[in-house]
Formats: sequence, structure tokens, C-alpha cells
Amino acid sequence: MYSCIGLAFLLLLGCGVLQSDATVAEVLDQNNKTCIYAEMMVNFTVQYETSNSTLSTAEFVLPTNVTTAGSICGNKTVTPFLKISFGNGHYWSINFTHSNTSYHGDVFIFGYNVSDSTIFHNASQKGVIKVVANDTMPPVPMDHYYRCMSDDVFKQGNVTQTFWNVSIQAYIKDGNRSKNATVCSADTPTTVAPVTNITTIAPVTNVTTAAPTTTPKPTPTPKPDKETYKVSRGNDTCLIITMGLQLNYSTSAQAPWEVKNIDPNVTTASGTCGNDTSTITLNENNTIYLVFSFAKHSSKTFYLKGVNVTTIVNGSAQQLGINNNLSYWEATLGSSYMCNKDQVFKVTDKLFINTYDLRVQPFNVTNGEYSTGYFAFPVGLFKYKTCLCWNPQMNIPVCISQLQDIQRFYNFISVLKDALNKSCKSFTCIQTNCFEMNHNNNRNMRIAK
Repeated sequence: MYSCIGLAFLLLLGCGVLQSDATVAEVLDQNNKTCIYAEMMVNFTVQYETSNSTLSTAEFVLPTNVTTAGSICGNKTVTPFLKISFGNGHYWSINFTHSNTSYHGDVFIFGYNVSDSTIFHNASQKGVIKVVANDTMPPVPMDHYYRCMSDDVFKQGNVTQTFWNVSIQAYIKDGNRSKNATVCSADTPTTVAPVTNITTIAPVTNVTTAAPTTTPKPTPTPKPDKETYKVSRGNDTCLIITMGLQLNYSTSAQAPWEVKNIDPNVTTASGTCGNDTSTITLNENNTIYLVFSFAKHSSKTFYLKGVNVTTIVNGSAQQLGINNNLSYWEATLGSSYMCNKDQVFKVTDKLFINTYDLRVQPFNVTNGEYSTGYFAFPVGLFKYKTCLCWNPQMNIPVCISQLQDIQRFYNFISVLKDALNKSCKSFTCIQTNCFEMNHNNNRNMRIAK
């Protein structure tokens, strides 16, 4: 016989992170030997205008399936040039310059094709738009490669490019890649010089011992306040999310972890809703921007696809973390995802988000209100409309249903009565249109009427 916890696992939707691999780009010379090698992970965020004069945001990654056509190994008169083409007309390129002893990246260009409707839905412009930036790669000794695992963020107008896990080498001789790395400053730990001149002081013998002091305990971060945020399309609400939101992040490998509660009193919401994707941006007092991107799995379910968190420090943008390959908060279209339990979700190795009393519906919102809360119920005994219920003592979500044949539900419950007797004592349905039924020693269960 299943335990109630085992049943809960059957009823819950599984979530996980779909981690993308680094993109590898390799340029070969006329002898089929490597002359430029690059390995990196890149996220692109582009704001663009739609045909109905509203702003939308496209977020996508540099895929692993790329080509290097148009790249140049370089010679005495021509500098090396790496061009990475991907998708439907998009590309990223960088050219290199050198001195007698070192080389570095000079200028890189990101070209994005707004005619690609799979990424830029309903864009008003057409064609390829170029963004040019000066590279920050330090001088790299010849026969070395450049490496930077930390995030490196470039923002030019409406475009943000975030690089990490970068390894790149130009001017490779005879196809032999170097094992010697020049590391970026963000990856270099800060060291303190040792003290060499020490004066020895004679010990003091007459010492008055003071009473020991008690080290104060750190004050725990309070639970964030819950708020409902909405996005509208015209006069209609098209996305709703309710939650208390907390960030746990570190800005570098050496920096301590910080905890930040999002304050709904100074937070505004904006966003866009499309047929297949929807986005909400939370702006806390123009200092922290959180972008949640939702997508559809075919025509059956929705899920949280991406999270992008940026903070503004002294007028400059600093990316705390971005990941557009998530798979959280999945539920059936036409319903809302809900979980009363406090949850922790990994965005990157340096950014986690904590949600409290979460409920979200990014598609098919009717009359500005949530539809029925949803958890999967893998039993095909009857037709039903889902009704999310939970055990307030054990906080285990359970889904029961509006039934055409109530007797079949009674029979199903009797099969699970041992599990219910052992672990599940009281269930309460979040809907109000419920009636009570007595089951096993006056334990109350409510189901949708």
C-alpha cells in the first residue's frame, strides 16, 4: 500500500534545470590545423518594438550548433577574425590585434535578425541589426589562451550580452592549443601581503580579566511580503503572479552570499504577453530588475523558461544571474500553478530564488482572475476539473477532482485508506464551492462540487 508521501510524489509535477553546454567554435587553416579556438556560454537579451508599437523582450542563448564560415586565421597583413553564425541569420564576431609579445580582442559585433519570428515575435523592424562593443580582454601572451569563468556583462542600449565560462585563443601555432591560461581579474582571488616586520612585545603579567562577551547571533532575514503582480494586454489582464520573493546571490567567487527580500511596496510590474511566450519584469525602485519568462510545451502545458536578475549599482548595470534553459512551475494551459510550500530554485551557481506562497498563470487568464490551481493527477478513472488541496500539517499537495461519478471516487479512496489513515489527517480545498464528506473516523476531506 502506498504511503501518503509516496502518493504525493506521484501527484507532483517534476521540475529540473536543463543546463546548456558551452558553445565550441574552431577555425582551421589551409592545412586543416586549428588557428582560432573559442569555448563560451552567452546569453542575449534584446528589447525590440512590436508592430503594435509596444516593447517586447527576446531572450536567447548562443546555441551549440554554430558555424564559423567567414572566419580568418590571419597572417602578417591580416588580423585574425572569428565569426560565429547561428540560428536564422544571427552572428557574433570578434577581431584580434597583437604586439610583439601579446594579443587581445579588439572589437566584437553582435548581429541579430529581427526577421526571425521564432525569437522576435511580431517585430516592427526587419533585417539584421548590429551592435558593436570594445572587448575588455586583457593582453594575452602569445602561446597563451584567455579564460574567464565569471559573468562578463556588456550592455549597449537595448541589448545585453552576458558571457561566462569563456576560453579563447588566437594565433595558435601548428594547431597546438596552449595549456597556459591568462585569467580574467574576476576569477583571480584577492591576496593579502604577509607581514614581515613584527615587533615582539613583552608579556603583561598583571591582567584584569574581563567578563566574557556574548557574540550576538545574526538576525535571520524575515519572510518576504506576498504580493500579486499583473501584466495587461490592452484592457485585459494576461499574466498574474502572486508570491513573496527572496534572492540569494553572490557577485563573485570571493564575495559573500547576500540575501535580499523584494519589497512589493516599491516594486512595479510590466511585461508582454504573446501566443507562445509571456514575460513579466519586476522593478524594485529602479535598483533591481527581475525578468521571468514563460513558454508553452506544445499546446498542453506552460512552464517557467527563464530568469534574468540585474541590479543597478552607482548607475551601472550588474547582472546577478541569467538562465533561459529552466523548466520550473509547469502546469496545464488554462490553469494556474500553485505551491504553498516555501521553495528554492537554482538560476545559476551564484543565484537562487526563494518563493513563498507561489501562484502563477502566464496564459489564458479570464476576467483578470486565476483559473483552477493545478497539480497532475495520474489516474484515468473519471473526468474531472482539478482542485488543488493540501495537508496543512504536512504541507503535501494533493489533487482531487470534480467527478461525474462520485461513487467511483469513494471506491478509489477506499483503495488508499491505509495511506490516508497513516499519514493524511486533514485536507482542505482552496476552492469555496466544496462540500464535506466523512471518511475514516471523522477525518474530513473536501472535494469540488
